[in-house]
Amino acid sequence: MEKKRVAVPILCHGHSRPVVDLFYSPVTPDGFFLVSASKDSYSMLRNCETGDWIGTFEGHKGAVWSVCLDTNALRAASGSADFSAKVWDALTGDVLHSFEHKHIVRTCAFSEDTHLLLTGGVEKVLRVYDLNCPDALPREVDKSPGSVRTVSWMHSDQTILSSCTDMGGVRLWDVRSGEIVKTLETESSVTSAEVSQDGRYITTADGSTVMIWDANHFGLVRRYNMPCTVESASLEPIYGNKFIAGGEDMWVRVFDFQSGDEIACNKGHHGPVHCVRFSPKGESYASGSEDGTIRIWHRPFDP
Repeated sequence: MEKKRVAVPILCHGHSRPVVDLFYSPVTPDGFFLVSASKDSYSMLRNCETGDWIGTFEGHKGAVWSVCLDTNALRAASGSADFSAKVWDALTGDVLHSFEHKHIVRTCAFSEDTHLLLTGGVEKVLRVYDLNCPDALPREVDKSPGSVRTVSWMHSDQTILSSCTDMGGVRLWDVRSGEIVKTLETESSVTSAEVSQDGRYITTADGSTVMIWDANHFGLVRRYNMPCTVESASLEPIYGNKFIAGGEDMWVRVFDFQSGDEIACNKGHHGPVHCVRFSPKGESYASGSEDGTIRIWHRPFDP
């Protein structure tokens, strides 16, 4: 049997507590960047090719559960256990806006046009903030059936995707009406939901399975049973022929899209893997763990 190839990662220290979210910027004229969220109350910005630290966003007073960058990588946003979401200048690290909530903010996302910030959390409310009018009250969609775990924008900011901590399924909301237009059914709560770079697929992880969905017609494209409980999954963005998954067994596995066969298994973390993401060029992928480290793996497989 052919021996599975493994990658040697770039090890990124800096966080003192578990790393719970990772986000890659799109490719910009200045390159592309990786931002991380940690229970240590900080977010960190890195050069995603070298792993070199660029800066730390300091200001939250509780665990940071979610972090993202806008399309141009000029602003970052974070959601925290201190009942706030913050928008940061990614060049200076300064806080631009702080939006107070009534409970823990678990997730946030910039719209594609960068004008809006979407948040969700324990309140079971989706909020949309207009960053051109940051002092205005946000638009609220308060019909989420459970505590919100993940959010994303789709269809040129016309659709919102969300999942819940305490129930299965991914819900798709029409932005104009505020109504749920479709639910993608899963057996367990979805801990990771990623819209592919080209907008064609939604990749979900719900513990025992990873599923790939058609993002336009909402049909199930592929379903894979995982060898362990996984918390996060990400689809290779250029060819779409591989995906990665990480979870409780501390390993980052690479799978073939068509067959579901495991083609690589990367070991090195010393705690469960909470988040995995492919870089926008597909040349590498990153993982964040309970052990407080980020590892950037340059893939050893051919496209």
